[in-house]
Order: sequence, then C-alpha cells, then structure tokens
Amino acid sequence: MRIEEKVDAKTGKIRLGTARKIRDSLPNATYIGFTGTPVSLADRNTQEIFGDYIDIYDMTQSVEDKATVPIYYESRVVALKLDENILQEIDEEYGRIAEEAEEYVVEKSKHELGQLESILGAPKTITSLCEDIITHYETYRQFEQTGKAMIVAYSRPIAMKIYRRIMEMRPEWIEKISVVMTSDNNDPEEWREVIGNKKHKEIMGGKFKDNDDPLKIAIVVDMWLTGFDVPSLSTMYVYKPMSGHNLMQAIARVNRVYKDKQGGLIVDYVGIAGALRKAMKDYTRRDRKNYGNPDIGKTAYPKFLEKMEVCRDLFHGYDYSGFETGTDLQRAKLISGGVNFISNPAKEEKKKAFIKESLLLRHAMSLCRSLLDQNQRFEAAYFEAVRTLLTRIEGTGKLSLKEINNRINELLKQSIQSEGVINLFSDVKEKYSLFDSAFLSDIARMKEKNLAVELLKKLLSEQVRVYSRTNVVKSAKFSEILSDAMNNYIKGMLTNEQVIEELLKMAKEIAEAHKEGEELGLTPEEMAFYDALTKPEAVKDFYENEELVTITKELTELLRRNKTIDWQKKETARAGMRRLVKRLLKQHRYPPEGMEDAVNTVIAQCEMWTDNSVFDE
Repeated sequence: MRIEEKVDAKTGKIRLGTARKIRDSLPNATYIGFTGTPVSLADRNTQEIFGDYIDIYDMTQSVEDKATVPIYYESRVVALKLDENILQEIDEEYGRIAEEAEEYVVEKSKHELGQLESILGAPKTITSLCEDIITHYETYRQFEQTGKAMIVAYSRPIAMKIYRRIMEMRPEWIEKISVVMTSDNNDPEEWREVIGNKKHKEIMGGKFKDNDDPLKIAIVVDMWLTGFDVPSLSTMYVYKPMSGHNLMQAIARVNRVYKDKQGGLIVDYVGIAGALRKAMKDYTRRDRKNYGNPDIGKTAYPKFLEKMEVCRDLFHGYDYSGFETGTDLQRAKLISGGVNFISNPAKEEKKKAFIKESLLLRHAMSLCRSLLDQNQRFEAAYFEAVRTLLTRIEGTGKLSLKEINNRINELLKQSIQSEGVINLFSDVKEKYSLFDSAFLSDIARMKEKNLAVELLKKLLSEQVRVYSRTNVVKSAKFSEILSDAMNNYIKGMLTNEQVIEELLKMAKEIAEAHKEGEELGLTPEEMAFYDALTKPEAVKDFYENEELVTITKELTELLRRNKTIDWQKKETARAGMRRLVKRLLKQHRYPPEGMEDAVNTVIAQCEMWTDNSVFDE
C-alpha cells in the first residue's frame, strides 16, 4: 500500500490512500507486515514502510529444511532466433508496466506491447517454439518425475496458437496437453471446446494434480501461476516476460518437494534471466549468494562432470567403452559385468562409494540432461544402470529379474533414447525360485561370479527373512549357515566358486526341507511346529512320526482357536497361552525325560506364530 499523497494533475485534487489515512489516525501504532515477496524498489520498499525485519524465512532456509527444492534456469532463446533488440525491447516494456506503473505509462505501452504480440505470435516463431518445446520435453523432461510441465504463454491468443500448433505436430497428445485460462464472451467459438467453462477448469486442475493422469502439459497465461501446487511439477517453459514478485511467484510452481526431485527447471524462451537476477535483489543477501545464479550450465552441469569423473575413477580397471556402440545384448553383458566388477569383496568400500556417487550423478543429470552430448548421456546411462541393478539386488524386497530389466530399459530410454529390450540375464530363465534346480544351475554357470554370489545371497536372505517371522528353528539354522559362508567369503577364506557351492548347498537344504513338509502332509505353518518339536535329534527315538505329526496338528489348531488380540497387550494372555501349550504337550508325554529344554523351543515357536498372525484375520 502506498503511503504518499497523490495529486491529480488535471484538477489539483489531493487523494489519500488507505495506508496514509490509517497512519495519520494511529500515529503511535506499531506496524507489522507479513510478506512472501518483499519489495525493494526505488519508490517502494518494504523495510522503509514497516522497518527492519523481525524474522526472515528465506529460500535458503526453505531448501535446507527440505520444504522446497532449488530452482534452476536454462535459456533456449536462441532456438527462436529472436535478435537482441527484440529481447531488449521485451525486457524494457515489461519493466515499465509490471510493478503497478502509472496509468499514462500503461497507456503508452499498449501500442508497443501490441507489436510484441505480433512478434511473439508470428507463425514462424510459434512453429520454432513448439518444435523446440516438443524436442526438449520428449528428449529430456518427459521422464522426469511424473512428466508434468507448464507452458506459460504471453497472451490468451498465443496460448491457443501454441496449443493448435502442438496438436498438429503431436495429434496423439490429445489427452496429454490442455489449455487452462480464463474465458471471455468475445472468445472465438472454436476456443470454447478447448478452454471450456469453470467446471472444466476445475476438472483439469484435478487431472493435473493426479500424478497418474495422462494430462502432463498445461498451457497457461495467468491461471495456476499463483496458489496452485502440483508437487511433482518439475518443468516450466516460459514464453511470457515477467519480473519482480510476479516472476518469483510463477517459478515457485516448480519448487515443491516430491520424492527424489532435485530441483525445478525453468526453460526460458524470452530472456527473463535479467529479470530473474533483479528479482533476487528483493530477497536476502544469503539467497542472492546461493541462488543468484541458477543457470544449470554453471551449477548442475559442473556437478555432473565432477560426479562423472568420480564414477570413472571407481570403475578404473573395467572396460565398458563398448556400451555406446554395442547391441542390446552386449550392453546387458557390460552392465552385469560392471556389477560383477564392483561387487568384488575387496571393493566393498568402493561399491558403497559408487552407489552414493552414481546417485548424485543421476541427480545432477536430471537437471542438465539437455546440455549433455551423446557420449556423456550414454556413459551416465551406463553408471545409472549398474547402480540400479546393484541396489535392486542388495535392497530388501522381492527380487524380480523382469522388474530389473524393465527398470533399466526405462532409464536407458530416458538417457539415450535406446529402443529394444535388454535382457540382462539372457542365459537365465525369467522364472526363478530356490526350489528350481535348473535356475540355480543357471546362476552357478554365470561368468560373472561375484554377481552370482550376490544373486544367491539375495534369494537366500529373502528365505531366511521369511523364516525369521515363521519358523524359529529354520531361521536360526539357515541364518547361521548364510552368515558363516558370507563372512568367510569376505575374509578371503572362500573363493567365489567355493562360496557359490556353499550357497547352492544351502539352497538345496531349504528345498529339501520344503519338500519334507509336503511329504508329511503339513503346511509351512504346521511344519514350523514340527521342526520345533523335533529339534532335539533324539526325540524321534521316543515317538512314532505319526504321533509327532498329530501333536503338530493339535498344537496348531489349539493356537488358532485361542488367538486373541490381548496377546499383544497383556502378559496374562501370553501366560495363558503357555499353560495351554504345556498342558497339550503333557497329554502326549512330551518331552522325553532329560529333554525338558525342548519345551522352550516349542514355546518360542508358539510365541513367534502368535506375534505374526494375531492380526492376519
């Protein structure tokens, strides 16, 4: 609000603004202002009106708190072939009227702005713009996060021109792109079916906020540039001169936090770099220092080069140079070979460093991909493929070779526009199981022995993890076997061939144990109780196997009948369960004399079962 008096030049009448009247009425009041866009201009200054800042929550703090992500800038002005004079004219005209300019300045500018409309809306310029946006989006941004992007158009007519031209070039984008802007009674009839009514705009808003909706690109003029949040939105194509707080509010659409989003990218087609630097002066010195130069060529790209060099150093000694020119099968072999190379037990620290540094490489690449040449894109894609395979094998959760292949295919398409299917395990069946001897043999025959060890360890660890929730005896037994084998391997006491033999032996034991349950007519759940009952080897000398099976089934049924939610909350419920179990065992004269400790194993199995099944139903 202005506090100075305004004089009408024609009548001489003095006009007082509301702010001036309030100050005159309350001369001793304390004035406190809250603003997200502080102004620091020659004729208006937030601090002159309200005094020094009480507290500042700037962009730097916001990013440090992970409340927002940084904003980066890429200039594509050259793609439109606009000369410097035109760009200067755009900048100057918007500078005159953007910040509530005097009425006569606005009137004077209408003619010049009309000329800018004709320049920016010229058919050749619109065609160049749309061609570059499509290329940039398809090549570098459509796979970024959820692929959501905004195109900010200079005016409503130009927004429609952009939409029509893109639809001519990409008619299959009918559900992918939409125009969202205010409507007017004087709009041409053909506009109405595109921009719709108020209800249509609300529907479009819901679709754009839905990460799974096919609507990915919104062409806007003023709507959605303030107060409209889509966290996954990561790209804004700017074809509208803006300055000051209008510019800052608009570009903030892409700084929302979403998953592993590293920053929002502003793609500039009208030379807003100068306005962006000026707008930064409205913020704190710390922001000016940290975000005064958001140009990806001077921020993200150097970081990309740095991390690329680190990854190369970590892979010194492994030749992956044929990745760019190789066939899909050759690329797949180089990826699995790279995982094998970095998975050597002697390289454990290097492997950890590679996983970390290659992730940072991907983060930098997500912002500056358009600046990379083909060689850089292929090499970065290679490191990302190795990282993906490494983390998928080492991570928790079910291993799926098909899922690994699909994920790597996707990232290769993102980075190098590769076509075709890459099967990383062309010599391994898609169907895999610890109980499939042919599959285990395929892994054993893999040339990449370190990778074979990691795959077997992954499969066995998953089975041990299942046992840790279901079977006390097998969990302890196989966990110890796996731990001993891997420790000896890491210490160099076993070669990779020897540890593969140990792991395959363990897999065979697990398969035989699984088969034993089927032969006894016991479910995996019942087999866990059978294992607990028969843990002492001498037990079978005292009981017929049929009697042990009978005890197993009665024990399982007893626990099912007496399952209660109080088990998790009350010790009395746990004590009651123990009494029931001991009474049942006593009826069958279990355990034999001198094996009293066997009851503890059975009780432990009962407690595990109850802990993990009480809420299943």
